[in-house]
Amino acid sequence: MAEIEREAMQYDVVIVGAGPAGLSAAIRLKQLDPSREVVVLEKGSEVGAHILSGAVLDPSALDTLLPDWKAQGAPITVPVKEDQFYLLGESGKMRIPNFAMPPLMNNHGNYIVSMGNVCRWMAEQAEALGVEIFPGMACSELVWDEAGNVKGVVAGEMGLSADGTPGPNYEPGMELHGKYVFLSEGVRGHLSKQVIAKHGLDKDCDTQKYGLGMKEIWEIDPEKHREGRVTHTMGWPLGKNAGGGSFIYHLDNNQVYVGFVVHLNYSNPYIFPYMEFQRFKHHPMVAELLEGGKRVAYGARAISEGGWQSIPQTAFPGGCLLGCSAGLVNVPRIKGNHNAMWSGMHAAEAAHAAIDSGREGDTLTEYDNALKSGPVAKDLKRVRNVKPLWSRYGLTASLGLGGLDMWTNNIAGLSVLGTLKHGKADHEATEPASKHKPIDYPKPDGKLSFDRLTNVSYSMTNHEENQPSHLKTIDDSIPVQVDWKQYAGPSSRYCPAGVYEFVGEGEDVRFQINFQNCVHCKTCDIKDPAQNIVWTTPQGGDGPNYPNM
Repeated sequence: MAEIEREAMQYDVVIVGAGPAGLSAAIRLKQLDPSREVVVLEKGSEVGAHILSGAVLDPSALDTLLPDWKAQGAPITVPVKEDQFYLLGESGKMRIPNFAMPPLMNNHGNYIVSMGNVCRWMAEQAEALGVEIFPGMACSELVWDEAGNVKGVVAGEMGLSADGTPGPNYEPGMELHGKYVFLSEGVRGHLSKQVIAKHGLDKDCDTQKYGLGMKEIWEIDPEKHREGRVTHTMGWPLGKNAGGGSFIYHLDNNQVYVGFVVHLNYSNPYIFPYMEFQRFKHHPMVAELLEGGKRVAYGARAISEGGWQSIPQTAFPGGCLLGCSAGLVNVPRIKGNHNAMWSGMHAAEAAHAAIDSGREGDTLTEYDNALKSGPVAKDLKRVRNVKPLWSRYGLTASLGLGGLDMWTNNIAGLSVLGTLKHGKADHEATEPASKHKPIDYPKPDGKLSFDRLTNVSYSMTNHEENQPSHLKTIDDSIPVQVDWKQYAGPSSRYCPAGVYEFVGEGEDVRFQINFQNCVHCKTCDIKDPAQNIVWTTPQGGDGPNYPNM
């Protein structure tokens, strides 16, 4: 195919992703200089369409960014009134007293929110300041200058046929160039992966770790609803099979967020995270809450869990990694939105100062320094050993050791354990199927638990079928020869949307990718044992259309 000619537009700062990090950066840039030319490119059909989070929001960063957010009508109206922590058995539960939990686990002053709606509101604030926001504009490529620095992105390419050639309605998209480019794509962003690899940004940090978070919104019996209640559980049904836990958040309008997280460092390839989530809802405590209610939405996404020791160099020649692209989630708190906002503000301030001094396209080391010495560092350093302890010693031991470590960090600001390492990457943890036995999961009942494809329909996911699959395999022989024959086809289980199938029997087995189902969680890119599956961005506007996630 001949080289594509594209028009180019110049901005001061180009921001990829209209999540809390990208929008915070855009707002802060305009606060610092109203004449600054800032553009935000969002791959979802609208701002918020691809946002999925728990979410209990720590408003500390938002208080700094937009101190009058309450007066401005932010959709942040349900304060946390009650915290509950449970350790579950198959039919029973044990409540962990609140006084035993480190103070940082207290949600007093936090809010139960839909981060999708918060981002929609933040986009309104940004546009009111003059930020240009373009939804439905997937960024498919980076644009490099002659020195190998990032100078922009290609956005809005649409109309490719299934074989990758331009179709009759092909639009080449545009190049958007910036003095700096901020990548706030969320976890495991495909542009961020390229930058990290090209510049070796992760050479001095620990391996990144991940979890798979799945979430449903339920409308429940008003008699059972307790607005402002936050419940977290650990234990059953995962047991020793995998790390993880659940959250149940009571927001307004008799709705609850029911979520389940499975750490992706599990070894047994027969683990089926989605079915673990469905089984969880049959625990007596959860079933009693949900019976008589109805599920109204579903979604899933990967979560960065490496924490402090896994943050790469976040500034690179020409731009920065923001939010989950840098991996800023506090795992025990199950919170990252406040850190994403802090990162956006830090990046904006560094870029503003650099541009004012006549710089562009260089490395904003000031941003990396601010991120790793300010509120994000304070938040993540004190919980840095919880995840590696859990991975090494399991749930029970990590509750004691991790809790003690958080207490000493909270009281004395230090850890007797130092900084523990995570060990192997999540895909390396998967063991051959010969070492394990298949797991017999109960069939969904259609009332509390549901099959994957039915649930995916509640994510309002849509992809134009006549386009190249955005899920690529590096070697087409590996899914059957390695994934199927050695590992019993874990991709057919770890995907929470039923994208991957092994069709046929015996020597006739073939690998099938149903990319239309993809909810953009990126678990395949993380957990595939051979690292043969690569998630890329489909054309703009495609994917889930989450209403209130």
